[in-house]
Amino acid sequence: MSQHVIDIQNTWKTYRGGVQALRGVTLQVPQGQIFGFLGPNGAGKSTLVKILTSIVKPSQCEGTMLGERIGHKKTLSKVGYLPEHASFPEYLKGREVVRYVAGLCGTSKSLSRVKADELLELVGMSDWADKKMGSYSKGMKQRIGIAQALVNDPEIVFLDEPTDGVDPRGRKEMRDVLVKMREQGRTVFVNSHLLGELEMICDSIAIMDRGELVTQGTIADLTAKSQRIEIGYLGQLSSDLMTKLSAMGGEHSAQTITIYQKQISEIQSIIDTLRAGAVVISRVEEVRQNLEDLFISSVSATGVGGTQN
Repeated sequence: MSQHVIDIQNTWKTYRGGVQALRGVTLQVPQGQIFGFLGPNGAGKSTLVKILTSIVKPSQCEGTMLGERIGHKKTLSKVGYLPEHASFPEYLKGREVVRYVAGLCGTSKSLSRVKADELLELVGMSDWADKKMGSYSKGMKQRIGIAQALVNDPEIVFLDEPTDGVDPRGRKEMRDVLVKMREQGRTVFVNSHLLGELEMICDSIAIMDRGELVTQGTIADLTAKSQRIEIGYLGQLSSDLMTKLSAMGGEHSAQTITIYQKQISEIQSIIDTLRAGAVVISRVEEVRQNLEDLFISSVSATGVGGTQN
């Protein structure tokens, strides 16, 4: 199998009435990673996930998932899924929900009991396993949702907004669960708008806007593209010195000289020029773009907005 568990090209979805949810999307998801799928509301994220899980039929889609064409039935047995706003009967106990889903997957009663115990331990719900779903917090329900998504021992797990509405402690516990899933060798595909959460755990990301894929890659590579050096100084710069710094690629604003993607020798030359002009340097700092900055700059290029979720 390819190193990409998902490798699709030229994916389109047009809904009735001519609404275009996806416009020629090409996406690669590396094997064994936590992959973050980002975009504003209506960008087409959920539509793409539903196409990959065969809930929605694409207008056009080329490529593979787990080495087989999209929609291949046997391949779907290797896929786990937690939809957004997942709802389970409030009268069932957490353990019963997991065992029920295991039964739907064709697991025997004896094996479903074993699997339920293992998965409830994984998601930290063993102590609450015999309490009814109606007594759970949102975070606890989401953890049961993840447990049921793993009953078929999937190679790839799709989680649609798994931490939406979960308190900070619950989000931390959820991150720990996702990391454990990656350590087990699974690929975790997370569709979310909580950028700070994804930045802490994701290996790679893709950003959607208005039905199109704007960018994709590792977080380190994508944020490094806007790496810069900031040199803080005290006092005032003469017009002559500002002209020299501008010619050397330095941008001036509010007691700071900013240099984008320069070699160390070039940065040293700017520092030497400041010193020669009797300027007191207060700091020299390397600054990387964070995921929120990357997201805003990516969707701003096309205008924030969407077509169909």
